Amino acid sequence: MLQNYLPILIFLGVATGLSLLLLGLGFGFGALFGIRKPYAEKQSTYECGFEPFEDSRIKFDVRYYLVAILFIVFDLEIAFLFPWAVSLSKIGAVGIAAVGIFLLILVVGFIYEWKKGALEWD
Repeated sequence: MLQNYLPILIFLGVATGLSLLLLGLGFGFGALFGIRKPYAEKQSTYECGFEPFEDSRIKFDVRYYLVAILFIVFDLEIAFLFPWAVSLSKIGAVGIAAVGIFLLILVVGFIYEWKKGALEWD
């Protein structure tokens, strides 16, 4: 039984050893040759070149999430409808029914987005 898992154990051992060796070399050479002069500005938080405006744990407006859901709805629609359209002659009635159910689910998501006001660009 152990013979079946021996190649996996050898692989994990070599991967662990190599990763520890490379980490050690990185820290060793960094300590020997790296110049470390930490100061307050270098260790401060960075936010797209600006000073942080507020606490990072503030609540986001729900519209961000609604736009993300809207993107997923249309992205999934394109990603799944293209192969369906290419193989339309081969899938038959079962395939058409499956795509109909899929589109119905996407329409429900789109109606949810519409009712929540995600399509309103103020």
